[in-house]
Amino acid sequence: MIEVILLIAWLIIFSVIIAFTYKLHHSIKDLRAEGNDKKADSIQTSQNWFYALIVVASLAGIGILYLFLKDTIYESHFFEWLNLTVRLIHITFGIAWIGASFYFVFLENALNRTEGVRDEIAGNLWAVHGGGFYYVEKYKLAPQKIPKHLHWFKYEAYFTWLSGFCLLAIVYYFNASSYLIDPEVLDILPSTAIAISVISLIVGWVLYDQICKRLSDNKVAFTLAITVLVFLFAWFYAQVFSGRAAYIHFGAFLGTLMAANVFFVIIPGQKRMVAAAKKGQLPNPEDAKAAFLRSYTNNYFTLPVLFVMISNHFPSTFGNAYQWLVLIGITLGTAGVKHYLNVREKGELSVWVMPISVIILFGMAFMTAPTPPKYENCQEMVSFTEVQTVINNRCTVCHSSNPTDAVWKVAPNGVKYDTAEQIYNLRDKIFQRTVVSKNMPFNNNQTGMTQQERDMINCWINQGALK
Repeated sequence: MIEVILLIAWLIIFSVIIAFTYKLHHSIKDLRAEGNDKKADSIQTSQNWFYALIVVASLAGIGILYLFLKDTIYESHFFEWLNLTVRLIHITFGIAWIGASFYFVFLENALNRTEGVRDEIAGNLWAVHGGGFYYVEKYKLAPQKIPKHLHWFKYEAYFTWLSGFCLLAIVYYFNASSYLIDPEVLDILPSTAIAISVISLIVGWVLYDQICKRLSDNKVAFTLAITVLVFLFAWFYAQVFSGRAAYIHFGAFLGTLMAANVFFVIIPGQKRMVAAAKKGQLPNPEDAKAAFLRSYTNNYFTLPVLFVMISNHFPSTFGNAYQWLVLIGITLGTAGVKHYLNVREKGELSVWVMPISVIILFGMAFMTAPTPPKYENCQEMVSFTEVQTVINNRCTVCHSSNPTDAVWKVAPNGVKYDTAEQIYNLRDKIFQRTVVSKNMPFNNNQTGMTQQERDMINCWINQGALK
């Protein structure tokens, strides 16, 4: 009964919020048409709060829906589609945000700063794209008159972070025992792990922000301090969480720095610059300087973050014995590639950055290469029937047409071992995951595959995988 009451209350509240937001939108539009920009700007602030309320109300609606479906056969299906939806939102806004970062840093690097540039202009650029010609100018500080329509690049960052944090909660917080915690790394309670997760993001931002404020005038010291901070958090997460969770948290850490840069520094500074320009005053150059620094560091974080977003598909990285070192190496290598691209866009040549970055990345590939398991203790021939029995007992809990696992209600990645043919066709994958990397069975070997069983699979493969 309580769920029904909550649902009705939510529908009423959500409808009211939508109606007010719609009304405010049209009021702002009418005021701007009348030339009353001051009042329109005032109402715009209220509209932004209503947008925030829509997000909060949507989350509340999802929570109420979960109450309806909890402990039913639809609960796992609900989480699967929630995961899919939020992941799609996260990727969509992430593409928009990172794309904007790439474009504006390219724009900054490629500006013509010498030929036919007016005094108030920092540079300009001609471009052709999609069948059209474009001409862009950058002002040194601000134009004498702020245009009526000014586009702000901020919501891409906000919604990327919000959707990313929601995804972190859906996948890792709601399934902390399975995904977040590895008792062999650190045996802690789910609540403790979640608290460490949240607090680490806050502490990371505070430390990073202080580095930016105190060392920004010293390029070498600033770069070294940021590098040490990033490496420290990569190591820290590997000492606390499971391999997958450590990598994802490192990405969440970088993403938090990037989004907080936008929310706490870039946008407030730009608002002050716009306000000063509207009053006919000269904007504070320090606001522009701080925004530029944060925007540029965001740009260097993009490729490491993109790697983290796809890393869960590659267990040789997060499943490595030195996973934190692999993460540091790939972060350093991808950031180096981004630096090379930035320098190249300026028309400069840095002959050492790209080769060193590529060498580092190749080094990580070599470091994560599997060590061939020893082909010993195989005194007797292992039959396929024996291997199939092991797979049925240890793997089909998840990898089946009808999984019995509490979390996985659909076979992960569509991999199924229901038939002899399926097992035989995927023998190489089974060998890699159970014998070489030993990161299966999932969830810290939840089905209890023994070393003897792994040795049996190893012997079967090395004896020719006879069927």
